[in-house]
Amino acid sequence: MLIVVGFVIVLLAVFGGFVLQDGHLAALFQPYELLMIFGGALGAFVIANDRKAIGLTWRSLPMVFHGSRYTRELYMALMALMFDLLTKVRREGLMALENEIDAPYESPIFTKYRIILLDDHLMDFITDYLRLMVSGTMNSYQLENLMDNEIATYQEDADIPVQAIHKLADGMPAFGIVAAVMGVVHTMGSIGRPPAELGGLIAAALVGTFLGILLSYGLVAPLGSLLHRRHQEVVKALQCVKVTLLASMNSYAPTIAVEFGRKVISATERPTFAELEGHVRQLKSR
Repeated sequence: MLIVVGFVIVLLAVFGGFVLQDGHLAALFQPYELLMIFGGALGAFVIANDRKAIGLTWRSLPMVFHGSRYTRELYMALMALMFDLLTKVRREGLMALENEIDAPYESPIFTKYRIILLDDHLMDFITDYLRLMVSGTMNSYQLENLMDNEIATYQEDADIPVQAIHKLADGMPAFGIVAAVMGVVHTMGSIGRPPAELGGLIAAALVGTFLGILLSYGLVAPLGSLLHRRHQEVVKALQCVKVTLLASMNSYAPTIAVEFGRKVISATERPTFAELEGHVRQLKSR
């Protein structure tokens, strides 16, 4: 929702200011200029990226039009889930988790936290590393190194669409200049026309530069920045799980291991110790 509000503010500020200066909005409607800018930028985008990058960009775009999933509610559920899993390990041993991680969508523990089940990244990360812990073939240092490598790989893949969008935004002002130059060429080829018509052709040519800059810095570049933020939220959640599991492997009690994970959460989403403890007690009572 905020992204729509931002777009409206940008457009109202720019076009509203133009109207308040007694400008005519009809003069800014130049479909051929838009064709040159969007068509040129799209072609350059296809040239600069392979199928993987284009696919990742296309699949990532819906993320920017939805609010963040990684709210305080999700983190409360995540910490409660980790507490339940680690408590079961403490009481019954790691092998007791085998059925839970083999069929998490049927597990009585996982199904209590629907909000976590809907997050594929978190579910894969949690179940994969619990499975490795159950196997008992890796120590905490090896597991931490593997987790770091997986998170780094996710960040590298996440940066691909972000960089593609930023490069697309960087190229739009240049294509706006191309459209303006084409308009000037057209104007010079029509030098015999009356001054009023020449003025209209020059104005149309200048609109190309204006649109290229506006689309780049007002609309496209902010999308890349927001997409980067969305991916960083995923990374933060994975780091929270990582720290909690490693604390458990180092023989800390479930309550302390969850506290380790809580400290990794960003301050704006981090529940207080009392809030988390009360949430866990409430779930126990149910």
